[in-house]
Amino acid sequence: MDGIASSATAVLLGFIAAHTQHIRLGSGGIMLPNHAPLVVAEQFGTLATLYPNRFELGLGRAPGTDQLTMRALRRGRQETEEQFPQDVLEILQYFKAPQPHQKIIATPGQNTHVPVWLLGSSLFSAQLAAKLGLPYSFASHFAPRMLGQAIQLYRDNFVPSEYLDQPYVSMGVPTVVATTDAEAQYLATSSYQRILNLIRGHSLKLKAPIESTQGLANSAEQLSIQNFFAMAQIGNTQTVKAGLEKIAAHYEVDEFIFTCDIYDTQKRLDNFSLLMQIKNNSAMFLHSKHC
Repeated sequence: MDGIASSATAVLLGFIAAHTQHIRLGSGGIMLPNHAPLVVAEQFGTLATLYPNRFELGLGRAPGTDQLTMRALRRGRQETEEQFPQDVLEILQYFKAPQPHQKIIATPGQNTHVPVWLLGSSLFSAQLAAKLGLPYSFASHFAPRMLGQAIQLYRDNFVPSEYLDQPYVSMGVPTVVATTDAEAQYLATSSYQRILNLIRGHSLKLKAPIESTQGLANSAEQLSIQNFFAMAQIGNTQTVKAGLEKIAAHYEVDEFIFTCDIYDTQKRLDNFSLLMQIKNNSAMFLHSKHC
């Protein structure tokens, strides 16, 4: 994706870790059908060895790209989405202490116990995360349609494991937070244009905000954009605070993952600073799990 610098995820995370001290970092996520499980385990095992207790590994089931790029990544490998459960189990074992007579060992990787999340925008990964007792993250920042159903399925079928004793859920929320509602709506036109370009198969590079989106999209495209934005929180701190509290009360998630498509870099940074203000000033977030 030409608008998202995520193709070499482990390299990017290593750079961020080298320039920070304490924050936890994670992939959101590695699209596992495109990668050999051993390679993923050794990449994140290396990161976990260099920067102990700072990394989490999010794994996705979809290829996440077009057919031509998928073939270039796989180079003839017969990997399919149906092999995802076995690949996840393989990675989980690589992070543990090796079993007796285990022939393939991740080095680094063994004994790092990197926490693994399963990511998804449908029901498959929710079921698998429940079966394996892993934390689950729903991609509602771009595909919120099955959010409630997936979370309920995960919680109803969760099996306690060595990783978790009870369900743990996060959800993606697109945000554009500014000093006024009007400014936030203006800044959000960059995201509107990006989604429209995604629908049309055009470049995903962010464009500058525009005064109006009137006439840019046809009715079908407008509906798709509305569905994409169903969980979006756009406005000043009070507006977004109220929206987040409503979402948290309805879905009872343990964590939010915030995304932000603001063209101006400083205003994008301001978005996350304002989100921190909301967190610090909300009784819902203080001393709670919604961090």
